Amino acid sequence: MFGKQRQEDATSYGIIGMGRFGSALACTLAEAGKEILVLDQDEEKVRRMRSYTEHAYVVRNLQKETLQETGIQNCDQVIVCIGDKVDVSILTTLNVINLGVPHVVAKANSPEQGEILKKIGAEVVYPERDMAIRLAKRLISGRVFNLFELDERTDISELKMSGVLAGQTVEKASLRQRYGVNIIAISQNGKLTTDVRPDYMLKQEDSLVVIGDRQKIRQLADDLVGEDV
Repeated sequence: MFGKQRQEDATSYGIIGMGRFGSALACTLAEAGKEILVLDQDEEKVRRMRSYTEHAYVVRNLQKETLQETGIQNCDQVIVCIGDKVDVSILTTLNVINLGVPHVVAKANSPEQGEILKKIGAEVVYPERDMAIRLAKRLISGRVFNLFELDERTDISELKMSGVLAGQTVEKASLRQRYGVNIIAISQNGKLTTDVRPDYMLKQEDSLVVIGDRQKIRQLADDLVGEDV
C-alpha cells in the first residue's frame, strides 16, 4: 500500500483532482523527488500522470471507502484540488480528514466555500486569487526588470532588494540552492560589481543581477514581494 515502505524522513503527498492546478502541483512535487499519489475520475489525466508516479489511480467516486482503498490515508499531506465542484470538494475534504491524514489542504474558489472547508479542519488556498494578488504586487513594486533573454527559458534580470534579504550574506541567502538562480553582479548606488563573494552582506539599497530559469526568477520575485508584506 502507498506510503508503507517509504523512508521515515520523507514526506508523502496525495493530490486529488488533476485539473490545471492539481496536475501542476503534482508534477512540481514529483520533479522535486517527492513521493506522490494522485487521483482523478478522468482516465486520460491519470494516464499522463503515470510518467511521474506509479501511484496514479482512476477513481469513480470519492467516498471514504474508495479513498481508503488507494492508500491515501498513508500520506502526510493531501491536497484536494476540486474547487469548481463545491459539494464534491467539501465531502472529499471531510472524508480525507476523517481518514486521519495529518495535514489536509483544500482549494477554494470563493470565500464561502473556503469558510466551510476551514470549519471542517482544512487549510484553504485560493490559487487564482492569490496568483492575481502576487502578480499585482510584483507589477506595482517593479521588483524584477528583465535585462536580457539568453534563450526561450533563461533570462538575466535585475531584482530590487527585499527587506528580508538585507543583512544576510550571499551564502546565507542561498538563492542558488533555493531557486536555482545565480547572482552574477550587484548594483549599489549606480555602481556595478561582478565580484560577488559568499560573505558579501546584502544591503537594502542593493539591486541583484541574476541569471536563471525565467519562471524561477519570477517565483523568486513573487516570494520577495510576499516576504516584505
